[in-house]
Amino acid sequence: MTKQPGWKLKSSYTALPERFYSIIKVNPVSSPELLVLNAPLAEELGLDDEALQSEEAVAVFAGNEVPKGSVPFAQAYAGHQFGHFTMLGDGRALMVGEQETPEGKLYDIQLKGSGRTPYSRGGDGRAALGPMLREYIISEAMHALGIPTTRSLAVVATGEPVYRETALPGAIMTRVASSHIRVGTFEYAAGGGSAEELKALADYTLKRHFPHVDTDGDQYLSLLREVVKVQASLIAKWQLVGFIHGVMNTDNMTISGETIDYGPCAFMDAYDPATVFSSIDAQGRYAYSNQPGIGGWNLARFAEALLPLLHEDQEEAVKLAQDAVSEYPEVFHQNWLSGMRAKLGLFNEEAGDKALIEDLLSMMHEQKADFTNTFRALAEGELEEIQIKNDEGFQVWHQQWKERLGRQEETEEASARLMKSSNPAVIPRNHIVEEALQAAVEEGDLTVLGRLLDVLQNPYEDNMEKDYCRQPAPAGMPYQTYCGT
Repeated sequence: MTKQPGWKLKSSYTALPERFYSIIKVNPVSSPELLVLNAPLAEELGLDDEALQSEEAVAVFAGNEVPKGSVPFAQAYAGHQFGHFTMLGDGRALMVGEQETPEGKLYDIQLKGSGRTPYSRGGDGRAALGPMLREYIISEAMHALGIPTTRSLAVVATGEPVYRETALPGAIMTRVASSHIRVGTFEYAAGGGSAEELKALADYTLKRHFPHVDTDGDQYLSLLREVVKVQASLIAKWQLVGFIHGVMNTDNMTISGETIDYGPCAFMDAYDPATVFSSIDAQGRYAYSNQPGIGGWNLARFAEALLPLLHEDQEEAVKLAQDAVSEYPEVFHQNWLSGMRAKLGLFNEEAGDKALIEDLLSMMHEQKADFTNTFRALAEGELEEIQIKNDEGFQVWHQQWKERLGRQEETEEASARLMKSSNPAVIPRNHIVEEALQAAVEEGDLTVLGRLLDVLQNPYEDNMEKDYCRQPAPAGMPYQTYCGT
């Protein structure tokens, strides 16, 4: 008998009112070929990685077939894109269903680049190979860094071109998520839908993501507060590793607190709070330093969508929402400060810690010091590797930091372990990612990408592959990223 992949699909989302989705048919491609398969993730999902390489399984990844139990659909949602409200939806994605893991958890299985849907708005619904491989690399790197994220199970080539500025090889990526419910999903529900539909979505979200919330009390206010917490934690984690999302629209903000949509994202090299990579973010709305504030802005839009559920009196509902969202800055700050203390090996708290952190960051900014390498060199005690080591201000700071470490009970060895577990030795450097993508897309060589993925699996270990830690060579133009649509 042929070994089966192990699909155990549910379709709980389609129990919601039909306004939230559209059942769709598959859009077959001509010559699907499996390029990358995430075997460890397959195992977590209860799938057999060997069986997933069969012709029948690749047909599923390509959107040519659907497995037993699948009710393929595209989600409807809205969103504020660069501050402007727009009706949206899955314009190039097909939801296969929710895979039930051996532990009983549900994970969305979505095909990105699978063809047109009712929400395509004139687009072809397809995706190019480069952006799909890029999302695979970055999302798996984020997972290894310990940052909540959607993940990538597979990428298949379609054998068909997609046309953007030029003809590009087409591909489909299989994305895995706790769910694809977004702030924009709630905005869609509140923008023209009924109170019953909004309530159905909120009840479903509570059951799926926050089952610990007491549904006998103010469960919708509790939902808002839970989302405030997970988003504050997520964005703090981004800041701590120098990750810049690039397109923090409300349709790219999950209720689960997972990072989603890796279009124009990138990691910072030299520390600069104003860093922005996205080619379409000319005003720097989503620059590194703006990410925490945008997180709060997005949460305010979520709170507005929930108003009908918070209280029957509009004025009281607004007050409850404002009080809940106002908790975000402090929750974010505490997450960020705790994370920065760990990056500097600090176990306890002192009033001067924030100033100590900001002084270091200020010097790094002034002298364009590499964000990742500076903190890792401190963790490893390799001062010779620090760009700003000869700066008089840094030498004063270093003495103050050593004195601060000496005022805690933990040993220097314990602090070093904490720092190494909090400061990655390797991140997906933009120029190195581009090298891997160029080899894969232009030369058909996946070995460069494979080596990069292997290195990124263990970012906190002492990395002997120093080539992956190098800063990019000086360039005449700043690095830019694109949405990849």
